[in-house]
Amino acid sequence: MQIQGKTAFVSGANGGIGEALVRELLKRGAAKIYAAVRRVESAKALTQLDAEKVVPVQLDITDEASIAAAAAHCPDIDLLFNNAGCNRVTSLMSPEALQAARLEMGINYFGTLAMCQAFAPLLKARGGGLIANVCSIIGLVNLPANGTYCASKAAVHSMIQGIRAELSPQNIQVIGIYPGPVDTAMTAGQDMPKATSQEVALAICNGVEAGDEYIFPDPMSKEVSAMLAKDPKGVEKQFATYLP
Repeated sequence: MQIQGKTAFVSGANGGIGEALVRELLKRGAAKIYAAVRRVESAKALTQLDAEKVVPVQLDITDEASIAAAAAHCPDIDLLFNNAGCNRVTSLMSPEALQAARLEMGINYFGTLAMCQAFAPLLKARGGGLIANVCSIIGLVNLPANGTYCASKAAVHSMIQGIRAELSPQNIQVIGIYPGPVDTAMTAGQDMPKATSQEVALAICNGVEAGDEYIFPDPMSKEVSAMLAKDPKGVEKQFATYLP
């Protein structure tokens, strides 16, 4: 799907991949971009990029009323980027695992599902569109040090497959985005090679315009995806050595 002239909605827009997506969408000629954030004042830097095209929207994806209000405010969208998420960097056997898992599932899975449910009717009313959900390469194989996060993203991966089937008759394309480590606040303090948000946003928009259903936007995610296709059990065993 071409981005030029389209109206996009980006959640988690005030940092990391979300902010980079807003910038890349502007470069590609998007007509309007709803920049969704929990606090509207945090979108000030984004609106300064182009006050006519970038429209801040208050959104808490754990709050159904907030989602409904955002959807009512943005009836003209063509592209939905579900980017908001959280990672508590918690292993499954940690004493904090249940608390972390509930938070991550609430945001990463239930929040994203609620967004899809609220915005899909808007896309249908416009004759179709696109939903792009940011998952994670470790939603396809568990990394024990981030075990609870991986489980929430595995749920997102399954959700992507399900809603893709359900929304296809409505001419709504559903894309899954599976980045590896990205240099954002979410990965601060984690010592590993990381892609930049700008690199990931560029790859995401390239994938959207190419019509890709699965986007692996950085070198690590591409490598792990290829490894999973050849030897999924081998990848699981390799990742199992990365213990907390």
